[in-house]
Formats: sequence, structure tokens, C-alpha cells
Amino acid sequence: MALVLLAGVGAGVINTVVGSGTLITFPTLVAFGVPPVTATMSNAVGLVPGNVTGSFGYRRELAGQGFLLTRLLPASLLGSLVGAYLLLHLPEDAFIAVVPVLLVLALVLVVVQPPLQRWLQTRREAAGADAVTLDTMSAGRMVVAMATVFLCGIYGGYFAAAQGILLIGALGLLVPLALQRMNALKNVLVLGVNVVSATTYIVVATWGGGTHPLDWTAIALVAAGSLVGGVIGAGVGRRLPPLLLRACIVALGIVALVNILGMR
Repeated sequence: MALVLLAGVGAGVINTVVGSGTLITFPTLVAFGVPPVTATMSNAVGLVPGNVTGSFGYRRELAGQGFLLTRLLPASLLGSLVGAYLLLHLPEDAFIAVVPVLLVLALVLVVVQPPLQRWLQTRREAAGADAVTLDTMSAGRMVVAMATVFLCGIYGGYFAAAQGILLIGALGLLVPLALQRMNALKNVLVLGVNVVSATTYIVVATWGGGTHPLDWTAIALVAAGSLVGGVIGAGVGRRLPPLLLRACIVALGIVALVNILGMR
């Protein structure tokens, strides 16, 4: 119980700063005998308090992002519903086969974002175009961003691990935000995914005839730990310089990739 609690704290910190805390709690629950599907469902429910405290800790960086949230959050919620449905109906390892590919792509995007964004801006200036801002995002770019968030929501609703890294990697080229503000947006989108998933799993566990049970002891321990971890993560993450934060994302993404490959 103490180890699961500590895993919850670690997951809360990492989810807020980067977004791969599930790779701490999920293996811990499985190691102590929780069946994989039950561990996935229980973990999603338990991490919600940490998502709440982490998002609240980044509230200053969320200022002025209402325009984005009203468009991207519904896409995230809808994707989460699809992902939760797939978890309950597809084979256990169906998505784990593609997760490493997605993570590698996300990490590459995180690394190349600064030079690529500078190159794109140079091209726009050479063509006489203004820099892209939240107010000048084209309808096409917004649609692509919404589709990206929807797909990340499906992934998050199904497996959850490292969905924050995928979001930052994909949206970094589409949405004109500084990295810390992008991290704040990521935290809210992940919160939405986990709330929908957790609600779905609770409903299924309560009225599903016992086919997909939850482990409420595990949920309570992960929830208590992640609640504290989210507060710590917000305090730490908001103080990291962009370069160091990007380095943390890449480092933890590599750890996540190694761990996921070990699950296959």
C-alpha cells in the first residue's frame, strides 16, 4: 500500500510536468497482482485528483486560452469516450503495438519544434505574412488541431500512458503557444480525458455485471498520492526554463518508450 501511494505521488508529479505518470502506477498495480484491465481502469480513476491539482497549479498559464479550450476540450472528451469503449471491447494489447511508434514520433516533434518553428516563421516573413497567433489561426489549422486532440483523446481513453507527451509533440507545431502555456493546456485536456474515462469505468463497474471491476483500494491510494503529486508537479514544472522542460519531456518520453516496449 505504501509503494502504491508513493507511485501515485510520482505519477501526479510527472503527469503535471510532462505527462507519462501512468507508466509508474500501471506497472506497480500489475506487479501487486491487479489484473491489467482492472489496473488500467482503476489507475485512470485514481489519477483524476492529481490532474485537478496540476491543472489548478497552472491556472496563470491558462489565462487567455479560453478560445482554444472551447474548441479543443470537446474533441478531447469525445475521443476519450471512444478510447474507453475500445478498452472495454478490444484485446488487451491491441494499442500497445502502435504506442512505441506514436511516442517516437512525439519525441521527434518535441526535439525539432524550436528550429522547425523558426524555419516556418522565416518562410512566412519572406512571403510577407504575419506570425501566426491565437487570433489569426486559420480554420484549417484549427480543424487539424481538433482532429489531433480527438485522436490523442482516443489513445488517452484507452491506455493513458504518455498522452501528455503526444499532445505537446503534436500540438507544438499547430498551436502558437509558449511551452509552459502549452503544458497548461495539455494538463486541462488530459484532465478532461481522465474524467470521462473514469466516469465511464465507474458506470461500467457498477452496472456492468462485474465483468470489469475496479480495485477501490488501489484507486484510493493512487488518488491520495496523485493529489499531492499534482501540487508538487505544478510548483516544480512552472519554474523550469523551456529548454530544461523540453529536456525533461524527452528524457521521460524515452523512459516511457523503454517501459512500454517491455510490456509487449
